[in-house]
Amino acid sequence: MHNYLDFEKPISDLEGKIHELRKLAEEDESIDTTDEVGRLEIRAREAMADIYSKLSPWQKTQVARHAQRPHFVDYAAQLFEEFTPLAGDRKFAEDEAIQAGLGRFRGEAVAIIGQEKGNDTKSRLKHNFGSARPEGYRKAIRVMEMADRFGLPIITLIDTAGAYPGIGAEERGQAEAIARSTEMCLNVRVPIVSVVLGEGGSGGAIAIATGDRVYMLEHAIYSVISPEGAASILWRDSTRAKEAASNMKITAEDLKALGVIDGIIPEPVGGAHRDPAAVIGRTGDVIASALKDLSAKPGDQLRKDRRQRYLNIGRQL
Repeated sequence: MHNYLDFEKPISDLEGKIHELRKLAEEDESIDTTDEVGRLEIRAREAMADIYSKLSPWQKTQVARHAQRPHFVDYAAQLFEEFTPLAGDRKFAEDEAIQAGLGRFRGEAVAIIGQEKGNDTKSRLKHNFGSARPEGYRKAIRVMEMADRFGLPIITLIDTAGAYPGIGAEERGQAEAIARSTEMCLNVRVPIVSVVLGEGGSGGAIAIATGDRVYMLEHAIYSVISPEGAASILWRDSTRAKEAASNMKITAEDLKALGVIDGIIPEPVGGAHRDPAAVIGRTGDVIASALKDLSAKPGDQLRKDRRQRYLNIGRQL
């Protein structure tokens, strides 16, 4: 069963009736519910298409955070062969929020870095809900250095509410680690393709998302702070998060118009969690196309163009 968001109640009601009718038919074979189920399925699809055609920024935020939305491990399983995770930053510890390693993408050796939120209580605790500590960003730096040394393209998959703000993380240099990771993204001489899968939260996201090409899933969000955090700062009232989201320009459409991202990857009607395989496949196609375009550029040109890309953001508005 799906976990329904608050604005999906019309869909929930219709799909609930469909489930009841199917169960009734299973329990009593003399009852034929085929026609009624068919009519309800059409109404459910129409309701879903109507609702998802006009989502507000806050509703997109809810979809981006959906508990059943596919995460890094799902993309890694479908997109990469021979994925070999690397652990530890060689300085202090391992961080499970950032997964990084080497693998093959459609036959080509690549370096892979991504944020994993987890999909149940145990895995969410293990991965700290996708909020990395300094060790995670230092691990990312380590993998990017390796990719640069051996000429491997880098693929980064972003999905975090932000870097972990705990006292221990701050004591071990959280801000410095984020800055160094961002710097490494700017300095490598190999292609970097980044995709925001769900949430792209502040420096915790940009630390691995400073790529040559940056894409977002249709219902993903990308922001300097969460809507709740912005509302707390602006109005001292986190309950105004809905209002903040509408003013922050955090959706894929807004960020494409502002020149922050290069493209939007369509999601199935109802969000990526309705058909994970389809959206992961589309994401793979976009990554493959971007890598093909970037592969012809020499390393020094890649680095120069990447730096200029970020200097140009906001200058043409």
